[in-house]
Parts: sequence; structure tokens; C-alpha cells
Amino acid sequence: MANGKTIDVAALIDRAREGDPRAVARLISQVEDGSPQLREVLAALAEQVARRGARGSAYVVGLTGSPGVGKSTSTNALVSEYRARGRRVGVLAVDPSSPFSGGALLGDRVRMQDHATDPEVFIRSMASRGHLGGLAAATPQAARVLEAAGCDVILIETVGVGQSEIEVASAADTTVVLLAPGMGDGIQAAKAGILEIGDVYVVNKADRDGADATARELNHMLSLGERRNPGDWRQPIVKTVAARGEGIAEVVEALEKHRAYLAETGLLATRRRARAAAEIEAIALGALRTRFGSVHGGDDSPLRRLAERVAAGEIDPFTAADELLAGRQAQSED
Repeated sequence: MANGKTIDVAALIDRAREGDPRAVARLISQVEDGSPQLREVLAALAEQVARRGARGSAYVVGLTGSPGVGKSTSTNALVSEYRARGRRVGVLAVDPSSPFSGGALLGDRVRMQDHATDPEVFIRSMASRGHLGGLAAATPQAARVLEAAGCDVILIETVGVGQSEIEVASAADTTVVLLAPGMGDGIQAAKAGILEIGDVYVVNKADRDGADATARELNHMLSLGERRNPGDWRQPIVKTVAARGEGIAEVVEALEKHRAYLAETGLLATRRRARAAAEIEAIALGALRTRFGSVHGGDDSPLRRLAERVAAGEIDPFTAADELLAGRQAQSED
């Protein structure tokens, strides 16, 4: 439902598949707003993707890194490179949320003017709305919209919030970690655990002093990880100057090699199953919260009544959880 009106889902998806940016935007809005027609939308999207088959599924790339490393500039340069190769590209730029409106503070067209008029590029800013992990809760469904719209590559750029950005690895086929010289990124990356999630590493702003040292430090840290078998993926380190497009072709080549590696080893299917499982779990947990209410809800909220009994020492939290999942409303007095 958009603006209180029922939408023609099939017609909207057909328009999106034909490259209508307004149709794509409306579908993503349905996802972000939790429309009453969301189930219908997602079912139709799944049918559309199924018709394309596994060969036609979009390649999802996550970009993460500390604030100031040039994620938006790198994303913009990657879009240009993929477009030069004839790919249709979708971008989900997850921005910090306004504490007042809940909307994204940064606008996609402010940062990616180069592609604003390209009909083969779809760019959407999404508000994180306080969701941890650097991503918006609706990111997986928004990616499904872009996939159904025929995107060959989907770039997900995260907020840039440090340690909680690790979630991007579970939302992408390949994760790119960006660093920059002179920002202490090596130490920060190690603290945040980001070195454990990267498939491709990019040292951006490589025209600055210290770029070679950053790359060496990163290479050293990666070598300290788990012992690898001969056929295991070895994360490449690519130096770029994204503002000038330098090194971006090499980044895309590294991404293509990783995609081929995932396909050959079966890890691509494994990662996508894990992603689908996480999405199902998130939807199920959201449904449970809606069904049982919040501890801050009204007096008739099952969760609140059980919380009161646990706080009073009448029952233990495991018993309360069992009762909640069974759908039984515990009576405060027998």
C-alpha cells in the first residue's frame, strides 16, 4: 500500500524489470515501510528471480571501512567501471539515521551525481534507523528488489560505524574492506574484527604518504591468520585512488576472481543459503515481537506480564520464554 492505495504489484515489478527507476524506488519503499502488501511483493520478486535462474542472479558486493576512507567515492568509481563493462548496477547506500525523522541524513544523488541520469544504474539511500551492523534492517529485501530489476551487480555501502559493521559480511557474496593511510586503520581493523571478514582489501588514497606502509602492515596482519590450504582464497590487497579512478579496474578484477572462486568451490551457494537463513530468522523474530508485544507495551502484553512474573521471582526466564513461544498468557495469579 502506497499513500493508502493498493498497488498493482505485478505491473510495478514488470516496470522495474524494464528499467523504470520510479518503479524500483516504489518497490524499495514498500520494503522499507513494511507495507501491508509486502508479502505479495516479496512473493512476486521471488518468482521473477526464479525465472532468471541461478545464472542470472545478482552478484552482491559489500563495502565497509572506517569513516573517511572513501567508501562513497570508491562505490561511485566501481559503478563507473562496471558500467564500462556493460553491467546493470544497483547501489544500496546505508546512511546514518536522523534521530528526529528516522530518515537518511545523506542523499545518494549528492554523492553520486555521475550516475543520476544513467537508466542502467539504480541508487538508493537507506536509513539504518538505529539498526546495528552498519546496515538497514530492510537491506536484504531491498537487494531482492534490485535483483528482480535485472541488476547484474549490487553494491551495498555501509554506514561506517566501526566494530558493528561486520554484519555486512553476512549480507554479501564478497566483502570489500577499505582502509586509508594515516588513519590508524590497521590497528582499528584488527580491533573491530574486520580483518576476519574481508575477501578483498583496498588501500584507498594511495597517493598519500604511508600508503605502502599501510599495505605492508595489512599484509602482515593477514599473514598472522589461520593457516591456509593450497587451494584456499588468499585475500588480495589493491591500492587505489578512487577520486581519480586509479586501481578500480584492478579491484573489479579481484572481485571477479573471488566470484569465480566461490562458484568453483561451492561457497557461493553456501553463503547465499546462510544469507537466506539469516533473513528468515530476522523476519520470524520480527513477527514474534509483533505478536507478543513489547515489555513497554500495554498491560495486556504477554511479554510484559511474563516479565513482571520473572522480575517478581515467580518463574524463571526459561519457563517464561517457553510460555511466550507456546502462545500461552501466564496468569499473574492462579
